[in-house]
Amino acid sequence: MSAEVVGLSLLVLGVVLLVAKFIRIRSRTAQKLFLPSSIIGGFLALVLGPGVVGAIARAIGGEGAPLAGGAWPEEFLEVWSSLPGLLISVVFATLFLGERIPKARQAAELAGPQLALGVTMASGQYVIGLLLAVLVLVPLLGQSPLVGALIEVGFEGGHGTAAGLGSTFEELGFPEGQDLALGLATIGVVSGVVVGIALINWGVRTGRAEVLEADAKTSLAEQRGLYEKDEQKPAAMLTVRTASVEPLAIHFAVVAVAVLVGLAVLEGLQALEAALWADTIELFAYVPLFPLAMIGGVLVQKLVDRYDTTGIVDRQMMLRIQGIALDLLIISALATLSLQAIASNWVTFLLLAVAGLAWNIGVFVFLARRMIPRFWFERGVGDLGQSLGVTATGLILIRVADPHAATPAMEAFGYKQLAFEPFFGGGLVTAAALPLIAQLGPVPLLVVMSLLLVVSVGLGVGVFGRRTPAEERARVADG
Repeated sequence: MSAEVVGLSLLVLGVVLLVAKFIRIRSRTAQKLFLPSSIIGGFLALVLGPGVVGAIARAIGGEGAPLAGGAWPEEFLEVWSSLPGLLISVVFATLFLGERIPKARQAAELAGPQLALGVTMASGQYVIGLLLAVLVLVPLLGQSPLVGALIEVGFEGGHGTAAGLGSTFEELGFPEGQDLALGLATIGVVSGVVVGIALINWGVRTGRAEVLEADAKTSLAEQRGLYEKDEQKPAAMLTVRTASVEPLAIHFAVVAVAVLVGLAVLEGLQALEAALWADTIELFAYVPLFPLAMIGGVLVQKLVDRYDTTGIVDRQMMLRIQGIALDLLIISALATLSLQAIASNWVTFLLLAVAGLAWNIGVFVFLARRMIPRFWFERGVGDLGQSLGVTATGLILIRVADPHAATPAMEAFGYKQLAFEPFFGGGLVTAAALPLIAQLGPVPLLVVMSLLLVVSVGLGVGVFGRRTPAEERARVADG
């Protein structure tokens, strides 16, 4: 693959993203659904690819017809298919870079109920998925046992995680798992916004939402994904003088160090495993880089917190790097999605999607209020959005439910991520689940996740949920 082809394919992705943003600005449907431009662009690229336009052309004129392979050259699709596995490490490495790690006690007091709810949703996704696999999908539909992990990979992990695990699915003999997970991620993102907005309206009407007024509406600019001229603000801070080095370049260098630290940790764990227990069970041999890149980011940030006295690392700049990596990742992942794999496994796909949606919505409606003492609705809706889509979906719903930050929802959600992200939603548990299922079968992981579910519900309902709002306020303040 020549550098020219790689560069041109990236330029085309940029054009697709620009067209997608124009669609978001002009389409009322896309605005009402708060669809990210990257999702729109991914669908656009998918439709123009061999699975839709190509299939129509072949059906009309045969294999030699114009556009039989879609509008994209095969070389472009080859580049795009490899991008998600690379970009996901950048996304995860930047999760905590530029953000000071809070004091453990304060973060724990505020995030405790939030973490219990998040773990309940995530572990329950494994329990529901593995039960479906054991009772229906494997014995009746002949699916791979790995199908039991797809709800958590697609819903909690999102497009990035599903795409990043592509090589793992392939190595474990279930390549269609990535396409099914990407399809579930798409269902999750769309339903996360649609169901989330519907639940917020329900919460306002019934008085469950404490701060949002019944007539509150998002502005047209927010729906279009734009800032008004008087609202526009800098994308990031210049922390170094451009005469010495470009600020974006130095932040990219910090991200590179974090990813390389994660790579060193992963290779060390793989070497240790090969030397000690690889003959019994192999785990780290199938773990992708991105969860370790996140650990690398945390380690680098700890060093920055201790030794950087000038504030070189800017959080907003890191978010910009994370954002462009995630946008390109989502477009390229959806553009190379195999519709045939989903069509061939549509019953499995439908069962997983319905079961995952029912579980997450049920936990929010029936358990969130019993786990979170203060502002359960505003805080719980963020976890609902994340468990159905991605972190950004959760943040969108928090912003809609609490537009003026009158509750600790955003802060609690952020603190919870410190303990949650390293394990679920693309973390170590997500990465390890697939090889564990492949080598030990689905039942051991089902037992472990069932126990974790019981513990998280017990802590949420029996410990955090018993606190009064006043006690919760006092604990957080003392922390």
